[in-house]
Amino acid sequence: MSSQETGKTGSQQAPAVANSAGEWLQCISCTAAYSVEMVRYHCDCGALLTVARRQPWHERLTPEILIARQNSSDPLDQSGVWSFREAIVSLPRQSIITHPEGRTRLYSRSSLSTYAGVERLTFKHEGENPTGSFKDRGMTVAVSQAKHLGLKAVACASTGNTSASLAAYAAHAGMRAVVFLPAGKISTSKLAQALGYGAICLAVEGDFDAAMTLVQESADKLGLYLVNSLNPMRLEGQKTIIFEMLMQRGFKAPDWIVVPAGNLGNTSAFGKALLEAQAAGWIDRLPRLASIQASGANPFYLSYVDNFQSAHTVKAHTIATAIQIGAPVNYSKAKAVISATNGIVAQVSDTEIMRAKAAIDQSGIGCEPASAATLAGVLQLRQQGIIQPSDDVVCVLTGNMLKDPEAVLAATNNKVRPIAASLAAVEAALKG
Repeated sequence: MSSQETGKTGSQQAPAVANSAGEWLQCISCTAAYSVEMVRYHCDCGALLTVARRQPWHERLTPEILIARQNSSDPLDQSGVWSFREAIVSLPRQSIITHPEGRTRLYSRSSLSTYAGVERLTFKHEGENPTGSFKDRGMTVAVSQAKHLGLKAVACASTGNTSASLAAYAAHAGMRAVVFLPAGKISTSKLAQALGYGAICLAVEGDFDAAMTLVQESADKLGLYLVNSLNPMRLEGQKTIIFEMLMQRGFKAPDWIVVPAGNLGNTSAFGKALLEAQAAGWIDRLPRLASIQASGANPFYLSYVDNFQSAHTVKAHTIATAIQIGAPVNYSKAKAVISATNGIVAQVSDTEIMRAKAAIDQSGIGCEPASAATLAGVLQLRQQGIIQPSDDVVCVLTGNMLKDPEAVLAATNNKVRPIAASLAAVEAALKG
């Protein structure tokens, strides 16, 4: 895999378009470079862009510096994104919009280790971010970039989590937020967040992929700044999920990192983060990445089993609406990441997802359905002998339990029990 594909630039010198911090946008397919001050999502050749930086950037961001920032009162240090600021795009402080985000916890539960048959199993819960999902990590960078560039309106296509995050960060920045939603395919709680934060919500006839096509056209023609994950700034923020997890583990790499896969932004960002962490000397080996799709929304899996001969598309349908995407925009980046990490792409059924979700919920952690694809994937890979019982595995939970209450209420056997207002009725219900 080439350095252009991964965003890793080795000892490459910064091109003329680099900013004062030595950062530029680089095509993942050719050698073209562009200024980070440009509003640009694709190279002239049509391929995606990544943020590249002059080496060795990590000399300005040692583990000792990162650990010291954990106890700092600096508002940027209190963000689990901007505490890694030397490893993401450089912006003036007055442009940075932070809630703050990040600093999410790692959880372990013996019941979930037993469920999956893996002794060392932990869960990094990105549902603990301000709007309840990992999207806040990428959104703080994308919206801050928009503010830095003097833009007034930001937009996204969304199955829910991106819209909630965009709306919150745009409100904080005083910007107009426009959200393109697939009509009838978003949970009530996610829609309520976007509306409550003041976004203009447009219900597009069709699925997420139709909304994604329309928002890209609107960005080109109507001057909206697009903050979906094809925007390279988004992935710079999402990298910090991995950086933070490694720091929490004393910079000891796990054997596996398991992530839900929809538009493939996290798969792409995680691979970039791991390669950068290895180049910085933070870790001495790369974990394997397992990218888990729902079987009803499995284009990346189909490409994987086809040895990536082509980028498949599907008509997506799954209870895990956060990954209900049939034409992922980050396919090229994610494909390179699977190769670089000797990774796996797997698919799990909605039944497997909801069983795993019930286990996570009943352990007291809780998550939205898409997040549970990770545990379902670990169980499947363990049963296939790919993940071993002694492996060290980290699952990333991308959204909290209340993101999709309809799915919880539909799937659980635990129902509200009406009773009379009497002690005898209480006693009878408890016995029942």
